[in-house]
Formats: sequence, C-alpha cells, structure tokens
Amino acid sequence: MPLSYVGIRVTDLNRSVRFYTEGLGPKESGRGVMDHGGVFVALEDPTTKQQLELNWYPNGSPYNTEFVPGDGLDHIGFMVADARACYRELQKLGATTAIEPWVERGKFVIGFLKDPDGNWIELQNSL
Repeated sequence: MPLSYVGIRVTDLNRSVRFYTEGLGPKESGRGVMDHGGVFVALEDPTTKQQLELNWYPNGSPYNTEFVPGDGLDHIGFMVADARACYRELQKLGATTAIEPWVERGKFVIGFLKDPDGNWIELQNSL
C-alpha cells in the first residue's frame, strides 16, 4: 500500500497555498470541492513527488470543528486497490469507523478510519 499523501487542515486556504508554494516550493497539482462543501488543494514537491493536501472546511461542514493549533493533521491518505475491502481488513486490526466508504463525485471510493490511537486514515480507490 503506497502512502499517497498527508492531508492537513487549514483555516485560510489562500494564505496556506501561498505559504507552502512560495515558501517551501511544492507546486499546486490539483484542487476540488468535496461533497460536503470543503475544498482541497493538492501540492506536489517537484523533486520527490511527495504530496501535501491542504483541506479547508466551511461553516456548516461537519468537519469545521474548533481549530486548535497543533491539531492540524487532518488525515494520512493511502491509494488502495479496493477501499471497501481494505477498510474491513483494517477494522480487524483495531481501526475504528470514522466515515464509512462512499463514492465521491462518481470517480472515487473513499472511506475514513481511525487508527488505534485515533489518527484519521483515508483509503481511496479510483472507479
């Protein structure tokens, strides 16, 4: 299972994009709106190809909770062959349900679990 990216929660998307791209060098490689209204911006390091996803959640989103500095790790994302099957396997290893897998924008199956310490893990596969 290759590590796909790390997602962090941000409170000001434009400020964060500027900070990371101008200050640290990754380039914007994608952007989109999530079904619940959140916005993500994917940044890719031109040398290593490692990715950082910036996630911003609007008022009314279930993920727009109180922001506490230092709690900004949103989730760690993995691309897998079958997100639903991997979800069940990780539950057997001690993961707990965060958000059951669903189809996002008709293109991906995405599901979120919490690892045994409560950190969020995203599993994703393309349709």
